[in-house]
Amino acid sequence: MEKIYDVLIIGGGPAGLTAAVYALRNGNSVMVIEKSVFGGQIVNSPKVENIPGFETISGDEFGDMMLNQVMKQGGEVCFDEAVSATSDGQTVTVNLDMGEPLKGRTLILATGTKHRTLGLENEEGLIGKSIHFCAVCDGNFYKDKTVVMVGGGNSAFVEASHLLGIVDKLIVLQDMPFFTAEKKLQETVLSSDRIETHVNTKVLGYILEEGKLKGVRYSENGEEKTVDCDGVFLAVGLVPDNGAFKDLAQLDERGYFIADEYGTTKCPNVFVAGDCRTKSLRQVATACSDGANAAIKACEFLR
Repeated sequence: MEKIYDVLIIGGGPAGLTAAVYALRNGNSVMVIEKSVFGGQIVNSPKVENIPGFETISGDEFGDMMLNQVMKQGGEVCFDEAVSATSDGQTVTVNLDMGEPLKGRTLILATGTKHRTLGLENEEGLIGKSIHFCAVCDGNFYKDKTVVMVGGGNSAFVEASHLLGIVDKLIVLQDMPFFTAEKKLQETVLSSDRIETHVNTKVLGYILEEGKLKGVRYSENGEEKTVDCDGVFLAVGLVPDNGAFKDLAQLDERGYFIADEYGTTKCPNVFVAGDCRTKSLRQVATACSDGANAAIKACEFLR
């Protein structure tokens, strides 16, 4: 007999895993579907200091703790990509890339976001080779080398903090006239003698020799310049990855699910939570709040 879960959750970040905990504690069967890594974007942060209850913790450790909490309470997990989903108002079917479809009485979309790129020529082919997003994952490839970091927010400075312990020189290019990272983080990173910063810049292209990255072209205050480098790390924001589920929940012009803090959608048994929805602040704390709200609403529907 085909199993029908009480709650299906697409996305294993803080929103999805918090939703799983709340649903499980209400006596429901739960399946969490994750295509990449449980814990979400936070696992790429080597040091996190703004999660309530933890003075400091690595994102990877925090992700493991959330996943273990779900597993110990009886939640099931599936490593696969949800490629589409349908709802008849009472039952939801989630189609997977590799596995058989899963069915549930309710669905929580906690799909998160993905890294934004610059959309420049040759960029896609360089990603994972000499263009990266995660210093923890790929920083060691650039020991004693020169690296360009594009971005000036919290994410860029967290990545920069890790890279400064590895590279010989880090060049930061920010498109705004100032950095937007937290002041304490800026003070720590900018105190290094290995860092060089430029504001009011725009990356124009990548310099290649025989297919390999050799530098970056950019403008600074309107003047075109070049810089030699061995690698580039991009920290220019995130974009939602919701297109596959647009028939279940309305999207805004930027591709985020339109929903309030309760995560309700046009489908009575489909809810959204976390960074994938319209909201003013995207942080671990707000993602967890979203997950709790969506799970409670799903439980109300089930009752």
